[in-house]
Amino acid sequence: MSQAFIVGAVRTPVGRRKGALSGVHPADLGAHVLRALLERSGADPAAVDDVYFGCVSQIGAQSGNIARTAWLSAGLPQHVPGTTIDRQCGSSQQAVHFAAQAVGSGAADLVVAGGVEVMSQVPIASPMFVGEQAGLGSPFAGDGWRERFGEQEVSQFRGAELIAEKWGITREDMEWFALGSHQRALASTAAGDFDDEIVPAFGLTTDEGPRADTTPEKMAGLKPLTEDGRLTAAVSSQISDGAAALLIASEDAVRRHGLTPLARVHSTAVVGSDPIHMLTGPIPATEKVLDRAGLTIDRIDLFEINEAFASVVLAWQKETGAPHELVNAFGGAIALGHPLGATGARLMTTLVHQLRRTGGRYGLQTMCEGGGMANATVLERE
Repeated sequence: MSQAFIVGAVRTPVGRRKGALSGVHPADLGAHVLRALLERSGADPAAVDDVYFGCVSQIGAQSGNIARTAWLSAGLPQHVPGTTIDRQCGSSQQAVHFAAQAVGSGAADLVVAGGVEVMSQVPIASPMFVGEQAGLGSPFAGDGWRERFGEQEVSQFRGAELIAEKWGITREDMEWFALGSHQRALASTAAGDFDDEIVPAFGLTTDEGPRADTTPEKMAGLKPLTEDGRLTAAVSSQISDGAAALLIASEDAVRRHGLTPLARVHSTAVVGSDPIHMLTGPIPATEKVLDRAGLTIDRIDLFEINEAFASVVLAWQKETGAPHELVNAFGGAIALGHPLGATGARLMTTLVHQLRRTGGRYGLQTMCEGGGMANATVLERE
């Protein structure tokens, strides 16, 4: 088995809903990071074997295999193929896993893995809602599903509420965590911590999501998302626009093309979990990937776990014992945003660059996913 090295990792700034990136065609946004990735890494675009791109809402501007259309929109060689992946919020983290597996098995030498989502144009769950409105049915209306799960609500919002209840996480706990996410993101931006990973895009140079005016009092005044619920918009990830991409290379490709490894994909794991609670998968995924890596939680220098909701991360911390100061140390999706299919690659890009900046050796990334799943990845800095 060949080692799989990350030899390039870039991302756009994450744009707010209806913000600076909201009018950019998703294929053009994806093309922007693809060009930057190849320029920064120094890789020959003609040597790329395949392009794996995550995108969750594959309808309208994001349909038609956006991995391929983004590559072609970038003006890159048409002999390079592409495929689009939907593992819900983990789509572009799964793209990295597939790329590492292709390289590790010897099936490919140089693979792009990334993702894009412009939620301002294509709202979350658009394929399901548009399909139902057109009379094309619901994914949760089959006999087998109803026999197993009945008619109960299946949504990330319900799952996050159930997690808060099960792990005894209060609204105040979540608001404290959310405030910290904004504070960390603002401090990291001011310090230039993201400078090496961000490619300015369409006039936007920094992430639009972090709010300097967020206060405990403002968060406490928000209405819950559901009656008598604990969740509010303040403790949830933001609707966002963005793209990110990484270049995965074999040992042979590194030598032949003169590439510079930034990190090694040490270990990967993916698990299924309860689809009603939906968002608990990072807990067993973390256990599984650490077991595969032969590491314990105290060996990890930085953690990136997607802040779909504050309750997800707080429950995961309770179960894993991961120290708060190392978890999303530069802010998370509550502050920086969550452009669905791009987030896995965005988190990975941040993890790669921050391991190098801080001198850490091991980084662990995990994220919850619709349908009750989670990916987890351990990186080792080169």
